[in-house]
Amino acid sequence: MEPLYTVLVPTHNRIDVLPEVLEALAAQAGAPTFEVVVVDDGSTDGTPERLAALAAHGALDLELIRQANRGPAAARNRGIAAARGRRVACLGDDTVPEPGWLAAHHQAFLARGGGDEIAVLGYTGWHPRVGRSPFLEHLNEQGLQFGYALIGDPENVPFNFFYTSNLSFDRDRLRREPFDESFPYPAWEDIEAAWRLVRAGLRLVYAPEARVAHDHPTDFDRFAARQERAGYCAVVFHERHPELGPFLGLGPGGPPPLPSALAQRLREGLVRALLPLSVPVPRLWDEAFRYHYIRGLHRGWRERSRDRQGGFS
Repeated sequence: MEPLYTVLVPTHNRIDVLPEVLEALAAQAGAPTFEVVVVDDGSTDGTPERLAALAAHGALDLELIRQANRGPAAARNRGIAAARGRRVACLGDDTVPEPGWLAAHHQAFLARGGGDEIAVLGYTGWHPRVGRSPFLEHLNEQGLQFGYALIGDPENVPFNFFYTSNLSFDRDRLRREPFDESFPYPAWEDIEAAWRLVRAGLRLVYAPEARVAHDHPTDFDRFAARQERAGYCAVVFHERHPELGPFLGLGPGGPPPLPSALAQRLREGLVRALLPLSVPVPRLWDEAFRYHYIRGLHRGWRERSRDRQGGFS
């Protein structure tokens, strides 16, 4: 008998937390029938051997797929292609689900009529190991990590909340509109797929009771680097959907001017001085990250324009 859900977990070098994710899946309560597909995206930390031992234990209907390192979009596409469940529930390899997680996804799906157009977004909070601070709470609730507090209508959530750390959807819709594997970094590729899916009739709803705990240590410098890569990938997104230029921060002529480097050094100095004191300065944080995003826009625009010109010569 085929399971109703496939829980899909792409992974790369996270053997420190992935077993906890799988243990939490084995402890799901009141869940519909499900299998677990883990796609190992070229890990070098002993992930395949550890997962083989877990699969032999038999606590889960677990399939392990291995591939050379090609990024999370390719790993998700590979898992969706192998999925036996009619619906796919995506987790990150560092997002640990609560016992009622999958049951909450399924109940949210059924409560909206159970149509294949329904995708369900759950809530991703910080793992206790990461800790809590005004900075982390801002990233999660109002800031650039997730921004759950910005969701106005849980019955019609904008496409840019299509977060694959905690998301369920119809398998066949993603087979028809797969993730774009050409994004050079893990940024925007899930939102780009959502833009295509929403235009094809997908409706994203929010079920905050479907909760997972995110074990992803984050500080200012790591998130700034993330934003620079996101800026670069926004240029890739724009190449495919130029109509989204204003949303991505790009005009007809390219990125906006890069803000003053001196002002940014002063801004970052103040951020670093205040972070240990747990002083909430959300506007300052957002302005500091905006600089790195715009810098990524400039790098992507410059490098990809050069590549295009080289291709025409």
